[in-house]
Order: sequence, then structure tokens, then C-alpha cells
Amino acid sequence: MTAAHEMQRRLRSVDPVLRSGRVRKIMSSAIEADGPNVPLGTLCEVQSRGGSSWLGAEVVHVDRDNVILSPFEESSATFSGAAVRASARADLVPVGAALLGRAVDALARPCDGAGQMTAGEFAPLHDPMPSPLERVSPREVLETGVRAIDGLLTLGIGQRVGIFAASGVGKTSLVTQLAQQVEADIIVIALIGERGREVEAIWNGTFSGARRDKAVLVAATSDQSAAMRVRAAYLALAQAHYWRGRGRKVLLLLDSVTRLAMALREIGLAAGEPPTVRAYTPNVFAVIPKIVEGCGALKHGGAVTAIMTVLSETDDVDDPVCEMMKSLLDGHIVLSRSLAEQGHFPAIDVCKSVSRQSWDLTGESHRLHALQILEWLSLQQSARTLLDTGLYVKGANPKIDRAVDLHPAIMRFLRQGRDERSVFSKTLSLVSSLNEGRGHA
Repeated sequence: MTAAHEMQRRLRSVDPVLRSGRVRKIMSSAIEADGPNVPLGTLCEVQSRGGSSWLGAEVVHVDRDNVILSPFEESSATFSGAAVRASARADLVPVGAALLGRAVDALARPCDGAGQMTAGEFAPLHDPMPSPLERVSPREVLETGVRAIDGLLTLGIGQRVGIFAASGVGKTSLVTQLAQQVEADIIVIALIGERGREVEAIWNGTFSGARRDKAVLVAATSDQSAAMRVRAAYLALAQAHYWRGRGRKVLLLLDSVTRLAMALREIGLAAGEPPTVRAYTPNVFAVIPKIVEGCGALKHGGAVTAIMTVLSETDDVDDPVCEMMKSLLDGHIVLSRSLAEQGHFPAIDVCKSVSRQSWDLTGESHRLHALQILEWLSLQQSARTLLDTGLYVKGANPKIDRAVDLHPAIMRFLRQGRDERSVFSKTLSLVSSLNEGRGHA
């Protein structure tokens, strides 16, 4: 059988039927209509109140007699009986060099005040997942410039790691430092459900010059619709996938997964999905694993290193989203409120944190020294109650004595300024010197 001609393939992809419907009900975060008859996830357009423009929306639920749409703009901008039509265009988004150095919203519209952009290339918003056998484990160390991470929680290029903490403990500050210090060919920042002032501060305060020229920021602030917040994550992932497909090393910073989960829950509840654990709907546990698995390193050399923040409900870091992310990611960095309240930055609790790739990425000497430091920290923490109450007598346990003596030097090693970058070789030297009892100046 001969291959189909290009024109034949195009004709087969055309839907000659005009699929449309009418708005039946308008809710705060969703619109119910009697059509169009289209699959889940289809882009649609809803007639606005004045009738002169159309609002974008996505089909999130399909029933026999109706569909539920999640609008990108405010649902109050339309009216009962307004026309709904399936979009004729595929869900393609601009990618490539045109977006570098730009800050855009979830619809790829510029929000940096630098004027319009002309996109030369487009890619599907939801591209196919790579085969499991196309993915590889990280082979190169990711130098973050943060001593606590490089020395004790070594990461690799292509690793997926989460930064876990409750609000106000320093997640965004640590992400900002990593955005400034980690070397990558391309940097993609996705700010989901953040405050508008933080978007401005990160873009204008963190990036400038050559570093901005290789970065793209996608933002959907907390006042925007749930559909926009979810789409922002997919748009950022599409940018990362595009550059990874060209063999580049991409750094993807997503802040935060929890607010993405809240947006998905909002859409799920509007679509009629039943609330499950902590009222999270099933779509949350279906979508987020796909986003995580979409990152990583591939055989041909491209890699997406993903650093995602996870906002826990309490300082215990044990809510459903946190537990799910811990099981999906290649490591987790847990921040401590106790350390943050002492002015310790970054407030990383290294004993509760783990990098699942560090064993394969570090040499034997580095690995043994790091494990020894972690043991001393753990011993000091386990004996802290006895030490604080004066019940511990020095000499009762030589290991605890050693841990207590070295604790001040270890804490000085872990403490670092927000604008301070530690060279990886120097970090290794400091880890070695701590084990030899020379301390850290």
C-alpha cells in the first residue's frame, strides 16, 4: 500500500461539521453548555457579553446532554444563551527563541511591557510522553552553588526534586537563588498562583543581561482562573520539552505544585468529580504525575532538571500532595521553620531531606564524608533534649561528644548568604575539612 499524500492527510484531519452549542448555566469558575459535541480537553470559544469578542475555554467534562467548560477569563464576561463553538485551531503554543528573554502569561501573551513578539515555531501544548526506555538517570552533577545541597544532597542534571515547606519558610527565596546560580542552557520559570508583586520581583530582580536572554517566565497569578493556572504549567513544560528535544540542558523551576493542585481541584469540583483525600479530586492525582514524568534526561543528550516547590499545609509536611510528590520525585529538600526563625538560610533540614541520585553521582570519599556529617547532625538532634535539660554528662557517649563539638562548625557550613555562591570544588574541600575536624570559617 502506498503512503498517503500530504494533501490526503490534511483532508482527513479537517472536521467539516460546525460544532456549537449554547450556554445553559454560568458558575463562578465554570460554564455549562448544551454543546458542542467534542472530546475532553478541546478548546472552545464562548460569546462575550457584548457579542463582539469570544472568550477562550477548555472542555473539562462531557455528558450526554451537556459539557462543562473551564474559562480562561472571568466567566461573568458571558451570558446565558451565549453561543459556544469549538475552536478550529489545534492547541498549539509558541515555542523557541522568540520567547527567550520574555515574561508571558498562560496564553503566551507578553506581560513584561516589552511589546509584542513574533513566534516562528509552534508545538502542541500536550506533546507525547517519551518512552520509559528513552529516559536515563542523571550522569552529571548539577552544581547549585548552595553548600548544603552540593555537599550533602548532591543533585544531577535531569533530576526531579522538590522543595517542601509550609508558608513563610523561604521556598521562593531558595528558588530565586537557584535561578541565579545554576548553570543551564535554558531556564524556564513557571509561577503558578503566586502574588503579582513576586512575579515582578523575580523577573526584574533575579534576571538581567545574558542570564535573562536564555530565560522565559510563564506566570499565572492567584487572581486568574483555575484554567489559566493549570495551562501555565503546561506552557512552561512545552518550552522545556522543545529545548530538550534539541539537546539542550534545561532548568525548569515550578513554584508551586500545591497551587497547581488547588487549581486542578477547583476544575475537578466544577466538573462534578468527587472530592477524595482532603477534598482533592481524582484529576489532581492523574495530572501531576504526568507533569513530573515529563521532565528528566533523555538518551540523545537533552535534559530537563525540574525543581518544584511544594507548599505543605503544616510544618509536618505530610499532606496528600506532599506525600504524592515525595513518591514521584527523585529527591526532596525539606525546609525547617525552626531554622528559618533563627535566621538560618537556607533553612534546609538535611536530615529529613534526600537526593536519590547522590549515591551514583558522588565519589566514594565525598559520599563517606557526607554520610558522616549527616550522622553527627542526627546524633546531636537525637540528644538535644538531654543536652538542653543538662541531663547528658559529657563522656557518656564519645560519638555524641564528637557530634556536639562539631555542631557549630557544621551549622556554619550549612548557613549561606542569599547572594553567596559556593564553588563545587570548594564545597567538597569544606566537607572534607569538617570530617578532619578543621571546621568551617
